Amino acid sequence: MTDSPEITQTERATRKKVRRLFDLMELLQAKDRSTQELAQMFRVPQRTIQRDLDDLRDMALGLEVLPGYRYRLRGFSSHLKPLQTLAVHAATRLLYHHAPTRDRDYLLALDKLAQSLPESIRTVVQRSAQDFTPPIHDDRTLEVVTTAWLDRRYISFEYVSPGQPLERRELAVYFIEISRANLATYAIGYERLKRGEIRTFKLSRMKRVTPLEDHYEIAADFDPRLYLSDAWGVVGGQTEVVTVTLRFVREAVYRVMEGGYPNMTTEEVARPDGSMIVKVRAGMDATGLPRELMPWILGWGPRVEVLDPPSVRAHWLNEARAVIEQFGQRDERAT
Repeated sequence: MTDSPEITQTERATRKKVRRLFDLMELLQAKDRSTQELAQMFRVPQRTIQRDLDDLRDMALGLEVLPGYRYRLRGFSSHLKPLQTLAVHAATRLLYHHAPTRDRDYLLALDKLAQSLPESIRTVVQRSAQDFTPPIHDDRTLEVVTTAWLDRRYISFEYVSPGQPLERRELAVYFIEISRANLATYAIGYERLKRGEIRTFKLSRMKRVTPLEDHYEIAADFDPRLYLSDAWGVVGGQTEVVTVTLRFVREAVYRVMEGGYPNMTTEEVARPDGSMIVKVRAGMDATGLPRELMPWILGWGPRVEVLDPPSVRAHWLNEARAVIEQFGQRDERAT
């Protein structure tokens, strides 16, 4: 909720400081830090952090001063087993590496997870994140979208679609998903301005995201599993689904057999030429193509052949010809 007009500037400053103190406690419970590091993370002067630390000390919360003027708070505990913690830590590192901005929440999560590991491996796991850079710029899109989802408040934003002008949208967030294809973050929800239907939006394309005052309820029949069941990446819920038949040549078979590909079924293996045939289900876009699936197919180069349906095969061949026409002749002229 936004502050009411009756709230004074002093009260706003007090609320801001209280929020910062809670965040500061979390950070210091997860890992020891210097005032310089904390000032960079909160984007405030070091003197402000020093005053905050004085407040924590006055509250007798167990603030410790370590060599090198570093500070920490004891008392963090985890309910995850070490193996579970390592799995979540690895997944968070992967998301951080692919995030469009260096979100502080990822770093805090990594620190918390590492702190809960056994001492025998804690140091090396903490060291793995020491070279991670602080936020490149102040992009709080993920925080705003997630908070609005938790509070069930509509958000307003301008959306950048490739080759299209900015469009204003208003979204009731139903779910937040990480794409299997590119590890980007997407918000899925009811968009009420343009189409009045469930849509998917990439967070990195959202500009000027603002929470609105009106609230919503998530549709009782919305099930993320059903909505994403035909999604190769993340854009699920399409009314039309296509099954694409692919033939992988011998040298690619072992990579396909390693698995990890959604909605894929094996039709034939150990064919006389060593190839294999699979079928993949994926949702179609407005042009009738499985748009999320195509980059994955093209990434296999000559090691895969699209057999069916004819429209997808034609698009695949046209893409291959376009590469030759645009770049192949240049190489021929150079020689």
